[in-house]
Amino acid sequence: MSNDNKKEGVYKIGINWYPGHMAKTRREISEKLNLIDVVYEVIDARMPRSSKIVDIDDLIKNKPRLLIMTKYDLCDKNETNKFIKYYEELGYQVIPVDLMTGTNVSKIIDASEVVLKEENEKRKSKGLKPRNIRALILGIPNAGKSTLINRLVGKKSAGVGNKPGFTKSLSWIRIHKNIDLLDTPGILWPKIEDQEAAHILASFSSIKEEILNEDQIASFILRKLYELYPKALEERYGISELDDDLIDAYDMIASRRGALTKGGVADYERVSRIILQDFKNGYFGPVTFDRLK
Repeated sequence: MSNDNKKEGVYKIGINWYPGHMAKTRREISEKLNLIDVVYEVIDARMPRSSKIVDIDDLIKNKPRLLIMTKYDLCDKNETNKFIKYYEELGYQVIPVDLMTGTNVSKIIDASEVVLKEENEKRKSKGLKPRNIRALILGIPNAGKSTLINRLVGKKSAGVGNKPGFTKSLSWIRIHKNIDLLDTPGILWPKIEDQEAAHILASFSSIKEEILNEDQIASFILRKLYELYPKALEERYGISELDDDLIDAYDMIASRRGALTKGGVADYERVSRIILQDFKNGYFGPVTFDRLK
């Protein structure tokens, strides 16, 4: 654990991580965009600003869009609901979804059918069969797209992974009797300049550990919890104050959780892994790391 790094709270890094498959995905989306009737833009309810693809408007042009907030059951609804209102005021149709229970998933189908309603009514009047709606799903890595697709289909059709970059290629999936969905790998934007957003994305496993290591992410999570959810932090680790270098906090966690070397010295790497695992398992309760300013 580097004391110098921890004093900053948010690491001064330039995330310019843009794997070739993401660039390829963007090209393929552009090539198929003329086929698409509606876009499902998926964002994580725990980071409703940071998980929104910065340049998505350039990518999907003026296609009709549904803004789908996944993992709504895991967020701090008091804070996330402010973002729902904010996005609705901007003209978005927002659908918060609980992926565990499937709550509100049917609303996605209903809203999609509205998009082609007028065209299909004209086709019917001419004696033609209604055509299927063609939807495109987009979102950052680990936003819950595959789990959402499985909910829409009603069975396991899309692979689900807990690491960014699990879905590898574009593929069409029949999610409803009259809706075909183009599934896509998670994408980011070419350069993440917002340091706060970068660390939030890493906290929820949307950026690979090669960019921000475990120690960096765990330190950020600890500081963010202290800033936004101090009671949850105290209940879990007994921490009521944080020093600039986090040494005392790490020592306290090491002592409480037995993360010690044979000589009784705190094992900071183990402590970082403990923080990350506790956060991933939801032991701090519902959280939302973004805030409306």
